Amino acid sequence: MIPRSSIRNIGISAHIDSGKTTLSERILYYTGRIHKIEEVRGGGDGATMDFMPLEREKGITITSAATTCIWNNTQINLIDTPGHVDFTIEVERALRVLDGAVMVLCAVAGVQSQSITVDKQMKRYRVPRLAFINKMDRLGANPFAVVQALQDKLNLNPLLLQYPIGSEDKFEGIVDLVEMNANYFAGEKGEERVIRSIPTYLQAIALEAREKMLDRLSLFSTQMTEMLIAGVEVPKELIWATIRQATLSLELTPVLLGSAFKNKGIQPLLDAVAAYLPSPCDREIVKAFDVTTQEQVNVYANPTDPLVALAFKLSDEKFGQLTYTRIYSGTLKPGDRIRDNSFYK
Repeated sequence: MIPRSSIRNIGISAHIDSGKTTLSERILYYTGRIHKIEEVRGGGDGATMDFMPLEREKGITITSAATTCIWNNTQINLIDTPGHVDFTIEVERALRVLDGAVMVLCAVAGVQSQSITVDKQMKRYRVPRLAFINKMDRLGANPFAVVQALQDKLNLNPLLLQYPIGSEDKFEGIVDLVEMNANYFAGEKGEERVIRSIPTYLQAIALEAREKMLDRLSLFSTQMTEMLIAGVEVPKELIWATIRQATLSLELTPVLLGSAFKNKGIQPLLDAVAAYLPSPCDREIVKAFDVTTQEQVNVYANPTDPLVALAFKLSDEKFGQLTYTRIYSGTLKPGDRIRDNSFYK
């Protein structure tokens, strides 16, 4: 059984056509959940998360779809949400029950209208997030402008954890500024991550970018500040821990790069989901209203406590009505019967 500390309940949200569903398809493929990649508009069976016939016909996500996959002993419960403004309520319902999120942005268009809406929803429910700048292979891709827009338009504190190796049609991979190595993605579908030394022409630039990253991070760690002043090499374990702490406290938004369509940058994103986003144990304490005492109580992620859950979505499937439920406390087993106590005295 996967421990609660290794569970990530996350959603993928963005403006329409930023590549959410394409990213979800790659996540499922690299985690072994599916064995064939389908494209949103590929003319085949359609992307896995776009299960409605209309979604596959129009090439857009209309309703939130949920699935589960495993990445390096971390269980990721994933919800792919719509990006079109007409289906904003689907995003709202999903973000209400999620622990963390991945905000996808186009490397060309950057922060768009629905990006602003999604940002407000994440802030409303205090959802820690990663930002993934997608479509690095597109003409006009400028990740640095997107990072600046995250700060100027959304009032976030973005921290770039990677540096691109090439751009547009010459986008080859990314430099990991924490481990200071280059990541390339080989194989027919980018399934083979190849780690090499940083190209010579990028070494000075990458070192400067790392120094800026550490300087920003030192604001959240006294230990890191002391090490930088003393000229001591900062261990990657301290960097990871500091990023995670600042992300969970909503003081920092880690930014990663890639191209889902070109199968580049997805594995490092999965690593970041496991490393930086919260487990159910890490989220702020959930509060509920006890109808018996008429008081507000804290709800803890304890499987032995009484069941506390929220049914956040209903759908009619071929086998009957399906209820999507987030369990905050207690245990729900097959065959259990539950009822909403707020309707009973």
